[in-house]
Amino acid sequence: MTTTIDAPPAAGTAARIREHVVNLCAGPEGGHLGGSMSLAEILATLYTRVLRVDPLDPARPDRDVLLLSKGHGGLALYAALAEAGFFPPERLGEYARPGSEFMAHPHPEIPGVEMPSGSLGHGLALAVGFGLGFRLDQADRRCFVVMGDGELQEGSVWEAASVAAAQRLDNLVAVVDRNRLQITGATETIDALEPLADRWSAFGWSVRQVDGHSCEELEAALTEPPAPGRPTVVIAHTVKGKGIPFVEDQPRSHYAKLGERQHARALAALRRGAAS
Repeated sequence: MTTTIDAPPAAGTAARIREHVVNLCAGPEGGHLGGSMSLAEILATLYTRVLRVDPLDPARPDRDVLLLSKGHGGLALYAALAEAGFFPPERLGEYARPGSEFMAHPHPEIPGVEMPSGSLGHGLALAVGFGLGFRLDQADRRCFVVMGDGELQEGSVWEAASVAAAQRLDNLVAVVDRNRLQITGATETIDALEPLADRWSAFGWSVRQVDGHSCEELEAALTEPPAPGRPTVVIAHTVKGKGIPFVEDQPRSHYAKLGERQHARALAALRRGAAS
C-alpha cells in the first residue's frame, strides 16, 4: 500500500499531468482538454497524499477507491495513474489508437480505473454503493468520487446525495471540480448551482471549500478527519484549461485538437508557469 512518505511533491506531479494532457490533445484525435487541465492538482494530491492504493496490486482488497464521475477528464486520470506507477508513462502514447484501451473516457481495462464513466450524473450513486459495501464488510476503506460541476444539474446526483446523508456515510468524499463552465457555457447562466455550498449542507453533507489549484489546501481538506456520520464534499474552485492562457476559462477548451504551433505554445506556457 502506498503512503505519502517519499511521494513526489503534488505540485510537480500536477505539472507533469498537464504536460501529458497537452501532448495527448496534440494527437490525431485530440481530447478533452479544458476539464482535464482543471483536474491536475486534484488528482495529483489524491494520488500522492491521500489515497491508500498499491500500483503494483491495483485490485488490493483493502485499497481506497477513486471514481472519476466526470469521465471527460479521463486524460488527466490516465496521466495521474501513469505518474503514480500503475503503468509506464510510455503507454499514454497508445491513446486513441485503434484497439487501444486508452479511449476518451476511462474503463476498468486500464490498471487503477475502478468503473467506466462518461455518462454524467452516475458517479455519486456508485460511490454510495461502495461506501455501503465498505460498511457491511466492516472495512477501513474510503471512497472518493471526483465530479464536474455541470453534472450537478442531474437529478440523480441529488438523489444519491440524500441517500449518502441518510445512511451516514462518513467514509465517502465527493470532490467537485468547480470550474464554472460546461460544454455549452457558464453553469450559472444555463442552470444555476449557487449557493452550492448551502445546497450540499442542506442535504446533510459536511462542506469544505478550497482553491482547487492549491495542493496544500486540497491536502488539508482531503486528509482532515470526516465529521462523524456525515459524508464530505470538497468544492474545489478551479479554472477550465488551467495553465494555457489562450484556452483558460473558455467553453471552447472542452475538446481540442492542438495543431503543431498550438502544441508548442501550450507546452511553453506550462513550462513558464512551472518555472515561475
